[in-house]
Formats: sequence, structure tokens, C-alpha cells
Amino acid sequence: MRSPRAETFTRVIDAVFACNGGFLAAGDALTGPVGLTAAQWQVLGFLEDGPATAAEVARRRGLRRQSVQETVNRLLRNGMLDRRPNPDDARAPLLSLTRRARAAMRALGAAQVEWAEEVAAEVPTADLETTLRTLQRLREIVSGPPLG
Repeated sequence: MRSPRAETFTRVIDAVFACNGGFLAAGDALTGPVGLTAAQWQVLGFLEDGPATAAEVARRRGLRRQSVQETVNRLLRNGMLDRRPNPDDARAPLLSLTRRARAAMRALGAAQVEWAEEVAAEVPTADLETTLRTLQRLREIVSGPPLG
């Protein structure tokens, strides 16, 4: 028999999975007009901070490397990413955004802010802050040290 704490934790996991599905659907709706998917947006968003390898993107986003590599391959074919040599590892090229990708990200910016404002207005700021701290702590526990 599970303890009440374990039962509550299981319900939290179920809620996170359900939210993730909703966030991906919302992301697909936001990104569709610029020809992207939510998964592609996640990769491009990470690379806005500078070049990185597919493995770094996967690790920092908490995603499977294979899934990220598939997304990267599509973005490369669609002219959204450039590859350049990695001085630290010749087998793992550095990925960077093209002008086309930067334009798509700029176009998404306003729509994402508007969506976030609408959703956030429905939840008290203190609840959002508590949720953020809790999710960060849970990620630490299940994945190791915090990633930024």
C-alpha cells in the first residue's frame, strides 16, 4: 500500500504529464504559422543563447538525445540550423541558428508572450513561484544537479 505522500507524488507526475501534453499542443499551435513544431522550437530556443551540440541540447532540456538529433536533422534540412566544427569534439558538430531561424524566433516571440500572459493571469504568481521551485527540486532529485 502506498503512503499518502507517494500517492500525492504519483498524482503530481500524472498532472505534469498532462500539462506537458497541453504545452506541446499549445506550442504546436503557436509555431505552426512559422512552419515549426513545438519540438523544433525547443531546440531553436536553446540555441538562441549560442552554439551547442545536439547532446548538450538534449541534456539541458531533459530530452532523449535521439529525439533531439531527429529534430536537429529536420531543422538542418529546412535551413534553420548550420553545422560547424567543434574544437572540443570533431564527432559532435556545433549547431547554430540561421537567419531564417532567427526570423522565425522573432515572429514567435510576441505570440508566446501574449499566450503566456493569458495563461499566467489565471494562476496566482505565488502559486507559479511555488510550482517552479517544486519542479526544479524534483528535477534535481530525479536528474542530478540543477542545469542552470
